[in-house]
Amino acid sequence: MTTPPPPQGQNPFAQGQPPVGQPQAPYPPQGGYPQQTGQPGFPQQATAPYAPVPPQAPSRRPKFKTIKNVVIVVAVLTAVIGGWIASRDDADHANVGDCLKSASSSSDRMEVVGCDSSDAEAKVLQKIKGHYSQITAETECRKVTGATSFYAETGDGDEFLLCLADV
Repeated sequence: MTTPPPPQGQNPFAQGQPPVGQPQAPYPPQGGYPQQTGQPGFPQQATAPYAPVPPQAPSRRPKFKTIKNVVIVVAVLTAVIGGWIASRDDADHANVGDCLKSASSSSDRMEVVGCDSSDAEAKVLQKIKGHYSQITAETECRKVTGATSFYAETGDGDEFLLCLADV
């Protein structure tokens, strides 16, 4: 027994198709608006009792922005701490009895060093707060017994004069 060939233009494997020649049901209405009662189309459907979708778990890999911010914070902290450490032995921290050396050959800044150090150049005999010009600083330190030179710090808010003796 043989099966007759399918009619032209139809899929022989299609299922659920109405027989040829019978009208098909119209497509349901499309759109994003909810169906209102009394309108043709699909009947109202109750909402499905689905559980809400849980939030996506955070990524375990750090993001580029986080890494960049951490690097910036570390760099700033390193600069601040390095500056603080470098400034601890500046002349503004010198007290009477401390010894000083020139910070560098091209600088007029002084640094605190130990008096037993071979770098020690001068010993602080007196520290006087206030603003002093070249002439007033020299005049003021002449009043200090044993003073042979002076160091005046001006401008940075913490102004002072150090009367110095050779070591």
